[in-house]
Amino acid sequence: METSSSAALSGAAQDRTVTPGMVITALLVPVVAVLGVVTSLRVQDIDSDWVHRQQAACRHMPFPKMEYVVAWSGPILGVAAMAVCALLARWIRRRCGMRLWDTWPGLLAFVCAMLNLLAILLELFMLWATYTPDGSGPILGDCG
Repeated sequence: METSSSAALSGAAQDRTVTPGMVITALLVPVVAVLGVVTSLRVQDIDSDWVHRQQAACRHMPFPKMEYVVAWSGPILGVAAMAVCALLARWIRRRCGMRLWDTWPGLLAFVCAMLNLLAILLELFMLWATYTPDGSGPILGDCG
């Protein structure tokens, strides 16, 4: 009899420890992680548009500076998502005395942060590709 009541009390205490701030912070982790991936994939679109503009104009054009900004924003957002998850873990540990994955917002943030590790690798690759010169350069085609 004591065991079931103590389990019910601990479950009720765990539900009460979830605050709206925790939920918002936990939802920031996947949102910021997805924004990092989207901006990193946008680098390829900017580069492709630049090549097509050069081919249409039949001349070499300056490299778009926006590509550097977008390429850097991917890894910055990825690391920011990890930092938010770490701050949430610290907050839950201090306020509730529980581990991050003991609450459902913390578990959501933890799972998204672990998946974000792979996304950070993609973001770093896109940053590296932005700074790596293309060996052949854009082919302007028949401009005669």
